[in-house]
Amino acid sequence: MRELWELFITFAKVGVMTFGGGYAMLPILQREVVENKGWATDEELTDYFAIGQCTPGIIAVNTATFIGQKQKGVIGGIFTTLGVVFPSIVIITLLAGVIEAFSHIVWVQHAFGGIRVCVCVLIFNAVLKLWKSAVKDAWALVIFLCVLVASLLLDLSPVVYVLFAAVAGILIKTLEVKKA
Repeated sequence: MRELWELFITFAKVGVMTFGGGYAMLPILQREVVENKGWATDEELTDYFAIGQCTPGIIAVNTATFIGQKQKGVIGGIFTTLGVVFPSIVIITLLAGVIEAFSHIVWVQHAFGGIRVCVCVLIFNAVLKLWKSAVKDAWALVIFLCVLVASLLLDLSPVVYVLFAAVAGILIKTLEVKKA
């Protein structure tokens, strides 16, 4: 039970420290799950992010569920999922009645503008950390650049990009093995 409580508390801490949605949780998840707890490697976390992006739901909740399941099975997945959403439920419930009354105040609008900029920086830092674990050779760089350019030019589902990258990775590694 202590381990389940640790999963809940860890993910509740991630949930309470996140502003700006699921992507804003990524750097905090990386720090807590990989660096602090050692529950996953950077590569595993990148895989969870990719799968979480392709499955219904919020990427951070999906990732939390994967990590909890890896640690303690289905019950671990339930505890991490509840942990990551619990702070949001409490905060949203408290703010729902109050936010409308203050949203017109200029300094509140400016505060939210500053928070959005901060969230962008946190996401960028997470991307840099993930880059180091994901782009390890020239072919990975080619896949990265193809997906980057396509995502900037086309309005496709993230699932399409992940499937493309998966097929490209399989083809490249299969061809490398045949050459050897």
